[in-house]
Amino acid sequence: MALELYIPPCIRNPINPHHPPPPNKPLRIQIEGPLVAVERLFPNIQWHVEDIEPEFPQPAGPKLAELAYSLLYGRNASPDIQGDLVVRHEYLGWIMDPKPVQEIDYYGVTFDHFVPSDDHDPEVLQINIIEIEDDNGVYANTYIPFHVDVAEYAGKRVLAVPRCCQKRKGTTDRRRVNEGVDRKEGRVRAGYEEIEA
Repeated sequence: MALELYIPPCIRNPINPHHPPPPNKPLRIQIEGPLVAVERLFPNIQWHVEDIEPEFPQPAGPKLAELAYSLLYGRNASPDIQGDLVVRHEYLGWIMDPKPVQEIDYYGVTFDHFVPSDDHDPEVLQINIIEIEDDNGVYANTYIPFHVDVAEYAGKRVLAVPRCCQKRKGTTDRRRVNEGVDRKEGRVRAGYEEIEA
């Protein structure tokens, strides 16, 4: 059974300008977390990571983007509205220990909302899916500035927390997320110049 994704309201005062995001503001959003938690949202999803260069996007990518979008904007993305939701990049966290294997244990997807195609440094909302069941909430209650009751989540829902509501500051989120899209699209930035790879 698929669990519900839960993104809590912003706990900051004043609230972060991207949580919730204004409906018409261009924004790049990345949501990522442990594979075990993503699979609780989509228990029947297939992963195609056997190849050196896996297919893009993975079947979970658009589904996770659409789910996050609907929670953030309070509506489903519309295919009739140009740029409403565009999947741009995904992060595959490859298992490297004790030796590299062709499996992932972490997954994330990056999508744009009304970001112009020539904007290579848009503002970013980083959302982390927090695994609660595997460690009985230890990680969540260490890095989230509010109490997480495992009983409210275990077998019921998956917690996803925007960076503004975490203890981690995320000072490199914008650069890291935008550079991921740049790499996916074959761009490498050198200072203020843009170079095609």
